[in-house]
Amino acid sequence: MAGKPSRKSEGPRESVLIDLALQGGGSHGAFTWGVLDRLLEESWLKIEAISGTSAGAMNAAVLVSGYMKGGAPGAREALDAYWGRVAEAARFSPIQRSPFDRLMGRWSLDTSPAYIMLDMMSRLVSPYNLNPTGHNPIRKILEDSIDFAHLNEAEIKLFITATNVHTGRGRVFRNREITPEVLLASACLPTMFQAIEIDGEPYWDGGYAGNPTISPLVRESDAHDVILVQINPRERRQTPRTAGEILDRLNEISFNAPLMKELRMIALLRQAADPGTGEGRRWAEMRTHRVLTDKLAEFGASSKLNAEGPFLEMLKREGRLAAEAFLAEHGADLGVRSTADLDVLLQEC
Repeated sequence: MAGKPSRKSEGPRESVLIDLALQGGGSHGAFTWGVLDRLLEESWLKIEAISGTSAGAMNAAVLVSGYMKGGAPGAREALDAYWGRVAEAARFSPIQRSPFDRLMGRWSLDTSPAYIMLDMMSRLVSPYNLNPTGHNPIRKILEDSIDFAHLNEAEIKLFITATNVHTGRGRVFRNREITPEVLLASACLPTMFQAIEIDGEPYWDGGYAGNPTISPLVRESDAHDVILVQINPRERRQTPRTAGEILDRLNEISFNAPLMKELRMIALLRQAADPGTGEGRRWAEMRTHRVLTDKLAEFGASSKLNAEGPFLEMLKREGRLAAEAFLAEHGADLGVRSTADLDVLLQEC
């Protein structure tokens, strides 16, 4: 269980099946890029399934598409190419850091005139009026970065969450169902983009229903270890005071709530004297791990729209460092015991 010391691995490792749970968070998803880049260097880690939402969904789909073409090296190359395209597109975006932000060495867009106007307009004007054609620059990047036919054939299971606008419930899309529309739906912020229609139903960002969703990893994967890559801060030490800060914090809490509910379920079933059989026992036997950093909490919410190349590369390096630290401290625990202390979540109930 969590809290026990890690064992030092000696010699080649036996293969360990793992699942990945990838949170969304705009350009902060480049942190996950770095984590994945480092984990893919370990040949003994075998990815069985990935659950992703928003930027996590895009990282997941790009990884699987690249893996089908060239294994782990192909997945790393595909992720590099995807984030490179994102950075290239950002060069021509009007949403750039202001000279003051650059002078102060800040990655936020808080004083960017284009960002301030976009933020104000998104609060006052519907995206159906502000962006009547429904244009999304990420669509072309996804089509250039992902072979969607490969996703149908992939051995790695994909679970992408989007939120049904009518019902408020999450829908989990699997490999054969995944299209550019599904990925755009999973990242569709309702104040910025029109809802994405799939099978006649409108969908918004999957973070409202699961960021990411853990249940399909429990029910449909053979792995017993799930690594959660967490980029949405659970805690902030300063009380938000401006209207923007309050709204941003509300969004963070909303996007974290479904995940915390599922993690509490795992913690409760672990403590149960008899979790039962079938799915209940499966939940109780899940070994959970987390890769995260306090660094992301230093950046304001506006930085999630900053896709400048240097910023993305910095986040990638931070992700690699976090994954390296996780492997050094807990690599030997994978396949053996949980390293995430979920019991603390029960104290919050």
